[in-house]
Amino acid sequence: MRKLLNTLYVSTQGAYLHKEGETVAIEVGKEKKQYPFHLFDGIVCFGDVLCSPFLLGSCAERDVSISFLTEHGRFLASVRGPVSGNVLLRRKQYRMADNAEATRAIAANLISGKLANCRMVMNRTLRDHGDKIDAAAVRSASESIHNIIGSIPTADTVDEVRGFEGQGAATYFRVFNHLILDQKTDFVFFDRNRRPPLDEVNALLSFVYTLLMHDVRSALETVGLDPAVGFLHRDRPGRPGLALDIMEEFRPVIADRLVLSLINRQQLTKKGFTKTASGAVLMDDATRKTVLTAYQNRKKDTLLHPYIEESIPIGLLFFIQATVMARHIRGELAEYPPFFWRCYDGFSEL
Repeated sequence: MRKLLNTLYVSTQGAYLHKEGETVAIEVGKEKKQYPFHLFDGIVCFGDVLCSPFLLGSCAERDVSISFLTEHGRFLASVRGPVSGNVLLRRKQYRMADNAEATRAIAANLISGKLANCRMVMNRTLRDHGDKIDAAAVRSASESIHNIIGSIPTADTVDEVRGFEGQGAATYFRVFNHLILDQKTDFVFFDRNRRPPLDEVNALLSFVYTLLMHDVRSALETVGLDPAVGFLHRDRPGRPGLALDIMEEFRPVIADRLVLSLINRQQLTKKGFTKTASGAVLMDDATRKTVLTAYQNRKKDTLLHPYIEESIPIGLLFFIQATVMARHIRGELAEYPPFFWRCYDGFSEL
C-alpha cells in the first residue's frame, strides 16, 4: 500500500525555497523553516514564491512534484521528474482515447459516479437537515439526477454523455444554495462561475478544485498514465484532460462537501474575501490558509475501501482510482469502476 504523504503548501508572498542538505528550506525575510524531503510528495507554490534550480532538480530526483499557481489559486505550471511507468501503458492509453466506443464507455462510468455522488451530497443534507432547507426542491433535484443517471447507458457517443453531465451539473448547482445552512446572507450561490469567480462560494469551489486537480494529476503520473490525455475532456494544449476526468467523481464528495462544511461551521467569514474592480472575488491569506489546512486534514480521514478491503486515508483514493484506470487500460478490468461514496460510508439513498 502506498504511503500517504503530505503536500507542502507555500502561500506566503516573497518566500524563497531552496535545498539545504536533505531538507527543503523556506526563507521569508530573516525567518527560515526546514522540512525533510521524505515527509511529502508534492509542493504547491502560490503567487510570488521562488524555487532554486537545485531544489527543482532534487525534487525531480525524488519524484516530488512542484506546482505553481497564482496567488488566488489558478494553475500555471507543474514541474516533475522523468516520466514513470511503462511506455506500453501510455501507448494503450492513447489508442483507447482514439477509440470512440472505449472513450464513451469510460466517460459514461465517470459521469455516473460523479452524478451519484452529487445525489449523495443532496440526500445527506435532506437526511440530516431536511427541516432547515427547501426539502422539496432538493428532493426533486435528486430525483431528476437519478433519472439522468439511468439515461446515461443509452448514450451512443461521448458527446451525448457530456450532454447528460451538463444536465446533471445544472440541476445540482441549481439547488446548491439550499445546502448552505449557515451564514446564508454572507455566502450566496446563484450559479457556477469561474475565471474569475464572482462570489465567495465560487471562489472557494474553484480554489479547492485546483487543489484536487493537483493531487489527481500526481496520482496519474505516479502510476504511469499521461494526465493530459483524457476520455471525457477533449484534448487541449496545456489541459490535464485525464486528471479532470478522474476528479469529476471527487468534486461533490471531497471538494463541495469541504466548502459547505467550512461555511456551515463558520470556519470562514465574509470578511476573508474582497471584490476587485473587475468583479472577481478573492480570498485573503488567512482564509486561504484555513482552506488549505482543512483540505489537508480531510485527506487524512479514513474510510474502508471495499475494493482492496483496507481502511485507507481519503487522500489515497486518488491513487486507487488512478490504479484501477491503469488496470482497465491494460485490459485487466473489463470496465473502469467509478468511485461511489455512498458505498463507503453506509449511506442509503432516500
